[in-house]
Amino acid sequence: MTGGEEREERGEDDGDGESPGDESADPLEAAGVDPVVPDSASDAAGEAFVDDAEVRAFLREVADDVRGDSSESKQLSAVLYRVSDLYDPDEVTSPEEIYLNVRHIMRIKEQGGIER
Repeated sequence: MTGGEEREERGEDDGDGESPGDESADPLEAAGVDPVVPDSASDAAGEAFVDDAEVRAFLREVADDVRGDSSESKQLSAVLYRVSDLYDPDEVTSPEEIYLNVRHIMRIKEQGGIER
C-alpha cells in the first residue's frame, strides 16, 4: 500500500487541500473558521472611513475600466463600486456588509443561480 492509499484509507488529507470523498465541503467550515464573518472583517467594521473623493473616484474609474461583457468582470466592477461607497458620505455601508454581500453572491454563483 502506498502512502497516499494509507492516508486515504484513514480519511486524511492527501495534500491537495481536499479531504477524500468530501468535494462539496465549505473550506472555511472544514478549517473550523466561523464562515459568517472572519475576525479581520469584524475588526475592520469598527474603523471609520473618511470622505475621500479622490479614492472614491479612483475606485470607480477602475470599476469602469474592468467592466466588460463577462459576468466575472461585471461582478468585480460591482464590488469595486460597493467598496468606493465606503468613502462616500451619502452612502451607508461597512466592510462587513460588503464582505457578506460578496460572499453571498459568490455562493449563489457557485450553485448556478438562485433556487426558487
